[in-house]
Amino acid sequence: MSDVMFACVHNAGRSQMAAAFFNKHRTQDTVKGISAGTNPASEVHPVVREIMLEVGIDLSNITPVKLTPELAKTASTIVTMGCGETCPYVPGVQIIDWGITDPKNKPVDEARVIRDEIENRIKAFITENNY
Repeated sequence: MSDVMFACVHNAGRSQMAAAFFNKHRTQDTVKGISAGTNPASEVHPVVREIMLEVGIDLSNITPVKLTPELAKTASTIVTMGCGETCPYVPGVQIIDWGITDPKNKPVDEARVIRDEIENRIKAFITENNY
């Protein structure tokens, strides 16, 4: 089984949360969640680090990663978080778009709603795909 890629533009919020929740909730050790961005930021958004710590996930040592065609080819599925046209097309790789709001510059209470939406989608995705 290949990895599941979670992608957004800056790899500093939505995709980081999605990969972390995927790795927390997955039931199969043969697949892992990875994340990347088409135009990565220099760090994970501070509000995202804060709200993920609230649920026991530490993203303080995570650095955003560039989504390259080579990295995308390691995934069986790419779940985009709303990066639309800027996400790469990779032949043979299933692409799903969730269109989730970017938590960047959002107040903590709004970022928590986004976090919880991502976690709920991840749980459903894992169940539907037997991950």
